[in-house]
Amino acid sequence: MAGALVSFAVGCSKNEKTNTPAPGDESPAPTKEEEAKLTEAKPNQAPNQYTVELDTTKGPILIEVHRDWAPHGADRFYELVQNGYYNDVAFFRVIDGFMAQVGINGDPALNTKWREDRIPDDPVKGSNARGTVSFATSGPNSRTTQFFINLVDNSRLDGMGFSPFGKVKDQTTVDALYAGYGEGAPRGRGPSQALLQSQGNAYLKESFPKLDYIKSAKITE
Repeated sequence: MAGALVSFAVGCSKNEKTNTPAPGDESPAPTKEEEAKLTEAKPNQAPNQYTVELDTTKGPILIEVHRDWAPHGADRFYELVQNGYYNDVAFFRVIDGFMAQVGINGDPALNTKWREDRIPDDPVKGSNARGTVSFATSGPNSRTTQFFINLVDNSRLDGMGFSPFGKVKDQTTVDALYAGYGEGAPRGRGPSQALLQSQGNAYLKESFPKLDYIKSAKITE
């Protein structure tokens, strides 16, 4: 995720309590022409409610998705899981007292395909409470594949356009995800989104071997 951020720069906004940047998807923000076309896209509609099981290196994570919370987000998540996008994907940014971010595929070619396939924004109907799941963004109408799980009450993100589309049923596995690398480059010593986009999991395996991964993802209900 290495493109220029839009003017209000969600990806660089600060978390008030931790002074940590918000969950930013650093993929290029859409142009005005691309943004206008977003409303024309009609992806396969997800069920009104469904459950996704993430089989991770720390154990299972079950996410209950509610389409009425964020229809575009729920449809995109359903599409990505069905297409196997989240198989062998790292939790590359896990910040204690904040959130766990994931969603850059280990195959650079697959990232190139999806990083510009954006979805329109959803109104924020619910709060980013502990355990809720939202897509990362680089600004208006820029959500692609990255999502994050709130480790604490992050209601401060509600006013920044992060719309929850689901909630983790049991937070035990999420709380156990490896968080030792902290913030990503260039702000910290953790993984660089740009290098992960271009080099894939080979970059992570060599430089950040302790990261946890989604081994596979499937729809269970």
